[in-house]
Amino acid sequence: MFTGIVEELGIIKSFGDGLLVISASKVLEGTKPGDSIAVNGACLTVTSLDDHSFSTSLMPETTRVTNLGSLQPQGQVNLERSLALGERLGGSIVQGHVEGVGTIRSLEADGEAVVATYNAPQELMKYIIPKGFIVVDGVSLTVVKVQDRTFSVSLVQFTQEHTNLTSKMQGDAVNLETDIIGRYVDALLRDSGRLS
Repeated sequence: MFTGIVEELGIIKSFGDGLLVISASKVLEGTKPGDSIAVNGACLTVTSLDDHSFSTSLMPETTRVTNLGSLQPQGQVNLERSLALGERLGGSIVQGHVEGVGTIRSLEADGEAVVATYNAPQELMKYIIPKGFIVVDGVSLTVVKVQDRTFSVSLVQFTQEHTNLTSKMQGDAVNLETDIIGRYVDALLRDSGRLS
């Protein structure tokens, strides 16, 4: 379980044969092999670590359903350790289970903010609502606008400076996770026959 509040930007040290090595510092504090770290919003298990980096194995399924398979050395990734009991839940309830990959449609300045608009898979759009939560590359954000196959969020200056969301370009892939509560409500209503 995560909150979608990015703790630091990690740097890809190497990636090959299903092994991903990421340089980091803050997320290594208190971390041991077997712990979970969200990498661009995907929950991954730490297989080994040293004072400056950690390693994780990527299953073929993970590279198929996320943007992690396209990572390149020296690229930046958003990192967050799993939530500890008693911590503040500053973002939203994030599982780290990427549901789909979207693409950046546009990044436009709006005063000190940046309005980011993303294309999303059609099957996820029913869970994306104005003022609801969306997780983009592991960052918990509030949806400001929804249209046919797109949604927009407003990135405050802190988010711009502490995540990789504004270092990407139009057409780049992003991992998406919708609100778990909305998905459960939808499933319950479908199972009860109230939705068709």
